[in-house]
Amino acid sequence: MTVDTDILPPRYRSPKRIAFGGMGEVYRATDSVLGRAVAVKLLAERYSRDDDVRGRFTREALAAARLSGEPYVVTVFDVGEHAGRPFIVMEYLSGGSLEERIQRDGAQEIGQALEWLEQAATAIDAAHRHGVVHRDVKPANLMLDRNGTVHVADFGIASAAGMDSLTMTGTVLGTAGYLAPEQAQGERATPASDRYALAVVAFELLSGRRPFESDSITAEATAHVNAPVPSIAEICEGLPAELDAVFRQALAKDPAQRFETAAEFVAALRAALAEAAGATQSFRPSALAPVSVLTPVSRRRSRRSRWPALVALVALLAIAGAIAAIVLTNGNDNSNASAPLRPRTVTITHPGSTIQTTITAPTTSPPPPPTTSPGSSSLSGSALNDAGYRKLQAGDYAGALPLLQQAVAKLNGVGYPYEAYANYNLGYTLLQLGRCDEAIPYLEQAKKLEPQRHEPKDALARAKHCTTK
Repeated sequence: MTVDTDILPPRYRSPKRIAFGGMGEVYRATDSVLGRAVAVKLLAERYSRDDDVRGRFTREALAAARLSGEPYVVTVFDVGEHAGRPFIVMEYLSGGSLEERIQRDGAQEIGQALEWLEQAATAIDAAHRHGVVHRDVKPANLMLDRNGTVHVADFGIASAAGMDSLTMTGTVLGTAGYLAPEQAQGERATPASDRYALAVVAFELLSGRRPFESDSITAEATAHVNAPVPSIAEICEGLPAELDAVFRQALAKDPAQRFETAAEFVAALRAALAEAAGATQSFRPSALAPVSVLTPVSRRRSRRSRWPALVALVALLAIAGAIAAIVLTNGNDNSNASAPLRPRTVTITHPGSTIQTTITAPTTSPPPPPTTSPGSSSLSGSALNDAGYRKLQAGDYAGALPLLQQAVAKLNGVGYPYEAYANYNLGYTLLQLGRCDEAIPYLEQAKKLEPQRHEPKDALARAKHCTTK
């Protein structure tokens, strides 16, 4: 319902309340000067005369403004006061939040989850470079624009270096399900605390539940301090055990044992999935064989965790493992297609073995064809690829073609391994149908995404030879 008062400055017309919380309310309004929709966060009236709370609200504005312009961060347009109440004007994002997506659909498609995590990681790492610790990273603060891109929002309890802190040691701020152990014990949050929270978000996106999920807020916060990291592969059917070592490091009780950046953590997730795919779903040894992928679904069945909720605080547990090195791209462009192709090597060490995997981010993808197949538009890219793969196995190349064309379109920019598999399968199909020229760009993309495999190279050579006849 539209608010018919002067609750906001006259410039911001037709305000409609869209959210409210402990410190204030959020309104959607129209900026009459620039002619665009904005979100206006207004400090609750009952706090407007509290100097401490006003200071915290102002600090939110300053911290968020320092980050405006960074990729995947909600942009702040204006800060001020009206009728004795401070306000912050931000960009309005119409796509809802990741919390809403999880509540509606449960676990998310793996490729999409990784893309969102990479976007959030970029924003969080940028904030840390600016000396800002978010302190409350959670799905509700990961907002989606109309294109489905994540933007990190709400630095309302952020700690900015160089400013007087209103959230000193001994004060617990944050959300219980995503609190790092040090936060749960009242210690000051650090960048490692944000990275811990992002790992909880990742666990939830992939499995549909938080690692220490409990009906009791106290038990869940305590479990972050005491309980061993559960196996995501045991909790969620269909996820590989290779992810467990990554989450053990990302959710280590000791902040020093965690990944050094959020981007390193997400890259390690990709590397673990690549390791699992290489062991179980890789290109076949025989020449020119199509491939499938691990099939993510909207909702995965979860097993209840086997450990009980603990109620007493004990000493922090040491988690074995360390990250050695990672090479990241320097570009902050929102489009994966425009990023330079760079190999990234992640080394994960844990008891008994060391895994070193090189993953490659794509440069450009061949333009996805517009062909559609009735009844398949609602399927995810990986599900479409699997359906096309089954038709390939049956020798039905004509039937596989539209499914794989849609799979490539939906997986465009997702990266290795899912995009690689779909491009290879589509190129292979076109090759089998004698459409060699059309097969080349997809086989080239598969080769870029998975340069260590000989099958895309062999298929590409065959396609090029075919066009010269």
